[in-house]
Amino acid sequence: MSQYRLNLFIAPDHARRLDQLAVRKGVSKSSIVAAALASWLSPDAADHREAAIARRLDRLARQFERLERDQSIAIETLALFVRYALTVTPPVSEAQQEAARAQGKARFERFVEQLARHLARGRSLVRDVIDEVGAPGFTQQESAPSADGEPLP
Repeated sequence: MSQYRLNLFIAPDHARRLDQLAVRKGVSKSSIVAAALASWLSPDAADHREAAIARRLDRLARQFERLERDQSIAIETLALFVRYALTVTPPVSEAQQEAARAQGKARFERFVEQLARHLARGRSLVRDVIDEVGAPGFTQQESAPSADGEPLP
């Protein structure tokens, strides 16, 4: 079999790894490079690469769709909460402003504490809601407890 001589330039790190592989396998560097080139140029290898890329793209598309769905749920939840809060919260008179601010601050601190506990558990509230809604026999309650079982403020 005739062979064709090439002078190639490769990165020093690749040259070092090629030397180590040739010694470990007990074969020539030329045979390793020839096998790698044959694999790269093989139609089967191209099909495998394309299939691997397609699988990765499919996985990324599914992850993006979940992110998009979760973001939509979060936006709708926030909008519904804001509308509800603005609808049911009566205006506060000037005399009660300071007391209302203090109560609001206390409620917000409790909210942040509950949020911190929930995040420390490593679960997503959106995921919990999806799991609850998707569970058979799920019924929505009027005053549901928070994710950690405590009543909401």
